[in-house]
Amino acid sequence: MWKKIILGILILAVGAAMLAYLNRKSIILFIASNTGKQDVAAHRDIDWQQGPETAEVPSAVRPPNVVFILADDLGFNDISTFGGGVANGAVQTPNIDRLARQGVIFTNAYSGTASCAPSRAMLMTGRYPTRTGFEFTPTPDGMGRIISMFAEDQPNGMPPIDWNREASEASPPFQEQGLPGAEVTMAEVLKEAGYHTVHIGKWHLGRGEEFGPNAQGFDESLLMASGLYLPEDDPDVVNAKVDFDPIDKFLWARMQFAASYNESEWFEPGGYLTDYWTEEARDVIRANRNQPFFLYLAHWGVHTPLQATKDDYEAVGDIEPHRLRVYAAMVRALDRSVGDILDTLDEEGLAENTIVIFSSDNGGPGYIGLPDINDPYRGWKLTLFEGGIRVPLFVRWPAQIPGGREISAPAAHIDLLPTLAAACGASMPPGVDIDGRNLLPLATGETDRLAEDTIFWQSAYNQVVRQGDWKLQVSDRPDKAWLYNLAEDPTEQVNLAEDRPDKLAEMKALLSAHQQGAREPLYPYTLEGPVAVDKTLADRIEPGDEIIYWPN
Repeated sequence: MWKKIILGILILAVGAAMLAYLNRKSIILFIASNTGKQDVAAHRDIDWQQGPETAEVPSAVRPPNVVFILADDLGFNDISTFGGGVANGAVQTPNIDRLARQGVIFTNAYSGTASCAPSRAMLMTGRYPTRTGFEFTPTPDGMGRIISMFAEDQPNGMPPIDWNREASEASPPFQEQGLPGAEVTMAEVLKEAGYHTVHIGKWHLGRGEEFGPNAQGFDESLLMASGLYLPEDDPDVVNAKVDFDPIDKFLWARMQFAASYNESEWFEPGGYLTDYWTEEARDVIRANRNQPFFLYLAHWGVHTPLQATKDDYEAVGDIEPHRLRVYAAMVRALDRSVGDILDTLDEEGLAENTIVIFSSDNGGPGYIGLPDINDPYRGWKLTLFEGGIRVPLFVRWPAQIPGGREISAPAAHIDLLPTLAAACGASMPPGVDIDGRNLLPLATGETDRLAEDTIFWQSAYNQVVRQGDWKLQVSDRPDKAWLYNLAEDPTEQVNLAEDRPDKLAEMKALLSAHQQGAREPLYPYTLEGPVAVDKTLADRIEPGDEIIYWPN
């Protein structure tokens, strides 16, 4: 009798274990969705600090205000400025186009790298990871394990994601993987010059007393605390889940609809994130109209999860597939934000002496399955091909910069700190080596090319240098070099690495020199993910397709 009972229990236990294994992904998503989330309080209004009621001196003779609008994962072809636009131009971006038309357009502009956080660190500091050590994008606790599990058997034939458990366990908690407090940010430089500094939106450079926006020079910060644009079941939202993307599964499971002001408790934002951040940014402009201010509006749009308002979804028309229509609606909201900011500056009489900058933190990702977002360039976010790092960069300052011009000289996000310091009469941080260059002589038309035109990118074994018209990329996965003359081949179709060994050696020497004395990364990379250079994650991978791995 007892033997039969024990045998029955063992059979049940084995069956339960097998059932759990077969359904492990669903179980893990359920656990991720229902445990460990923070409490989110009801929405509350922000009591922004108010500047002087009257101006001591007129706006025209004060140092210029600065409004920096940064999009997230915006594809080069998502805006109509360059003749494109989402869904073959069906959705135009008239407000972003207006900003570009009234300012200068850097036609060869680059992000710091091809992923979120290191790009933002370079933007804020003007320094490469070889100096700061901030080289990889911190990922929320548990994310690496979950997305690697869901990428084990990709239906399109993509190789799996490699997750390093040991490196993951050795890493500090997500919120402590930040830009060191010893680094001097753009906000600190301008604050030292008398500016009121405000951050709204995404940060992704750590949180808390050393790493958060308030610790890095911002007087005020309205932080994107999690990652939903609206609650998934909100009556005003249209969702588009990307079922073939492991990252998307994690975001829907873990993200919440939450904001935080100056490290406060989490609370519900006052509407769709893109619109909410914009309305709060307008309030900041009004509150500070009588003093110099720096507003860093770091949008979450158009990063996944793909969520749009019903109004925007209806406005863009009948676009297929569904995720493209939602994405187009998100771009529409982003464009509206730019227009609202420009209108507010006009209304407050601040437009003439306000520097407005628009850019994106990197190129559009292939993992959302939309093939045209980076056209005409190859590659995606998480690659150092042009599609991953080419970004729009528009600068408008009517008081000092003649509008309606295009600048072909290469420019990068690391150049913005020294450029703004020069424009605003701020001192560069003493004793700090800045890698960026002052772009003001280019913007004003004083010169058409800077003396130093070498730019570097890296993510562990993926390294790139551009000097003049030449660009070299090297990698260990695959073990390969790509050499292009971008003046003749801007879309990187003809690899000249074998045909030009002289230029290959010259460019490799530049990479080697750049790495001399480089600081070790602050945190190890924990994932190595495959990316098809010329296909999206929705496409079938075939023999011969070029795949490169991105360490993060």
